[in-house]
Amino acid sequence: MIRGFEEVKEEFKKTEGSPILPTRATKKAMAYDFYANKDYEVKPNEICKIWTDVKAYMQDNEGLILNVRSSMGGKFMLANSQGWIDSDYYGNESNDGNIGIFLLNISDTVQYIHKGDRIAQGMFINYLIADNGNLDKERIGGFGSTNK
Repeated sequence: MIRGFEEVKEEFKKTEGSPILPTRATKKAMAYDFYANKDYEVKPNEICKIWTDVKAYMQDNEGLILNVRSSMGGKFMLANSQGWIDSDYYGNESNDGNIGIFLLNISDTVQYIHKGDRIAQGMFINYLIADNGNLDKERIGGFGSTNK
């Protein structure tokens, strides 16, 4: 296994049923579309927390970068501007690597996200590590845990 997506273990799922695993829209698309697992109503200036029930596996020197889909621009932005998924997030013991996408409604009207809508895109990247970087600390948790 080099890189890809899987469902999180049943005990870590936030929605019922099987999630839609991320897909590329075309054979030359550089990013994978992530899907909503249920319907959401999002008021202006409200953050909608969408747990995908999907985890990503990849090589040690790779990451997954998440952005809002261009089709959602003007309505939503990622609440943290951009999502960064580290390779050691996969299978962590606090949430099994469940990827959360937190969307902020930046419009002046209520927005609706429907089950099956494409809500974000993720792109795998290869990265380099500096000689004097942290090379010995291990992840101890899930979402937002690397600064604790």
